[in-house]
Amino acid sequence: MISAKVYLRWIAALVLLVTAMQLRAQEPGAHEVVRAATDEVMSVVREASDYADEDPERYYQSVLAVLDPVVDFRGFARGVMGPYATSERYRSLDEAGREQLRSQLDRFTEVMRDGLVRTYSKGLLAFGGSRIELSDPEDGTADERRATVRQLIYSEQTEPYVVMYQMGLDRSGTWKLRNMIIESVNLGEIYRNQFESAARRYEGDLDQVIANWSVEELDT
Repeated sequence: MISAKVYLRWIAALVLLVTAMQLRAQEPGAHEVVRAATDEVMSVVREASDYADEDPERYYQSVLAVLDPVVDFRGFARGVMGPYATSERYRSLDEAGREQLRSQLDRFTEVMRDGLVRTYSKGLLAFGGSRIELSDPEDGTADERRATVRQLIYSEQTEPYVVMYQMGLDRSGTWKLRNMIIESVNLGEIYRNQFESAARRYEGDLDQVIANWSVEELDT
């Protein structure tokens, strides 16, 4: 016979599970996250046309304030570091090596965040008056923790720019941007190749790679 204590534990666990599922259902989906962030960023861009030249730092910080909650900068930076920041490599290190790798990932995340925001904030100013559309979400995705959001940016070109946002759920159940593909140019792959090339140039000295890192604008 089940004791009252065990029964209450089961009830408590069930309540927690139902609550978690309800909270998950209330979280905005990947498309809603991209749509809201796009609206906020473009609002910042339109306002910045009056002051960006005189106060670019204010503009960068305004864009960062919108992107920081919805972009997984650390996950992106880790992906760019490729084999140098894998779980397998981390487990192979002693405690001093693990501490060094954590510090390197922290520093590289900051460098990537700053470089990406500054570089692409400049590019966004050219699209302040553009029409932006999101494709409808696809039903029945194979992976519930990953989603790709397709965005069309209409400018003076005949054909719109196509941007693909690769989204993923974090541990709290919030959708975060993990990677971008702009006109078939995969940012994650481009920067990963750049990182590996720099690592070879500095003979595996990641501190030198990070200290000399720069985010280059892509010609798309």
